[in-house]
Amino acid sequence: MSKASILIVEDDRSIADVISYNLRQQGYEVFLSSDGEDGIAQAKHHRPDLVILDLMLPVIDGLDVCRTLKADKDTRKIRILMLTAKSEESDQLIGFSLGADDYVTKPFSVKVLLERVKSLCRRDEQEDDDGVIKAQGVVIDPLRHKVTVDDLPLQLTRSEFRLLETLARSPGRVFARSELLDAVLGDGTIVMERTIDVHIRAIRRKLDERADLVETVRGVGYRFCDTA
Repeated sequence: MSKASILIVEDDRSIADVISYNLRQQGYEVFLSSDGEDGIAQAKHHRPDLVILDLMLPVIDGLDVCRTLKADKDTRKIRILMLTAKSEESDQLIGFSLGADDYVTKPFSVKVLLERVKSLCRRDEQEDDDGVIKAQGVVIDPLRHKVTVDDLPLQLTRSEFRLLETLARSPGRVFARSELLDAVLGDGTIVMERTIDVHIRAIRRKLDERADLVETVRGVGYRFCDTA
C-alpha cells in the first residue's frame, strides 16, 4: 500500500524543509505551500490525505484555512495537523472546534511529528468496508454494537460504546469534552462535561492492558492513540 500524500502549509522555509525532508524519507508524497491562500488552492487541487498547517500564515491565517477546508465538501475529509506556538492555546481550541484533528507545539520533535502523522494517516486503514474498527486486538463493530479484545467480548454501556467508537473512528484527533458530550448524547441533554471523565475511566478499566489506547490531552480532552 502506497504512503499517504501530505501538504505542508508553512511560511518558515527552514521548518518546511525539515518536515518535508523527513516525511519524504518515510515515503510520503509531499507538497509545499508558504501562505494560506495558496495552501487552500493546493489542497483543492491535490486532495492530500493530510495537511500540516501552521497557524501564523501570511495572506490567510491558519484558522481561516482550516475553516475554509472543512466547509468545502471536496476537502472537508482531509485531516489537519496544526502547528502552534505555546502562546496559541486558545487558537488550538478554536482549531479543534473548526475540525482540526491534532496539533504539535513549536518547537517540536521530528519524531513526535512523524508519530502524529502516522497516527492520523492510519485512520483509513483501521476501518474496513463494514465500518468495523480494529486497533491492537480491539475490534469495534458499530452495526452489532459489539466490542471485543483479543476475541473476548467487552461489556460496555451504551454511552461507553458511543464514546469509544467516536474516539476510535478518528485516531489521533483530539476531542474536547464538549464534542464528546455531543457525540455521546446528541440530544441537547444538559450534563456536566466531567461526566465524560467518568465514562473514560470506566472504559480504560474495562480495556485493562489496552487502556493506553485512550489518551488524555491535558487541558483539551481525549484522543484514541493507536501507535503500535
